[in-house]
Amino acid sequence: QVQLVESGGGLVQAGGSLRLSCAASGRTFTSYAMGWFRQAPGKEREFVAAISRGGISIYYADSVKGRFTISRDNAKNTVYLQMNSLKPEDTAVYYCAAGSYRSYSPIFVTAYWGQGTQVTVSS
Repeated sequence: QVQLVESGGGLVQAGGSLRLSCAASGRTFTSYAMGWFRQAPGKEREFVAAISRGGISIYYADSVKGRFTISRDNAKNTVYLQMNSLKPEDTAVYYCAAGSYRSYSPIFVTAYWGQGTQVTVSS
């Protein structure tokens, strides 16, 4: 069992930055690839970014490529999502996920979800 707790969400103006953090419990953090998803009101949850267990392989959704950076610190059992040049369309609840990273679609298969953190980007 893995418990995930996100933090770092909030309200930011368009063009601004936020860094989300996700702290994982347990001693099995390095057994999992980690990912970020988001869900906007009235829309389905969508993939944002994923990072492999050792941090070597990284994949981004086209909508965030070049603006968002995923990273992980295995010593701290934490994964991060640095979000720059934020746009109003990035407004959503952001979810951390632990699972498996694959080289074919779907890139990430989720085993555990966090509770989510709200990100609101004002225009």
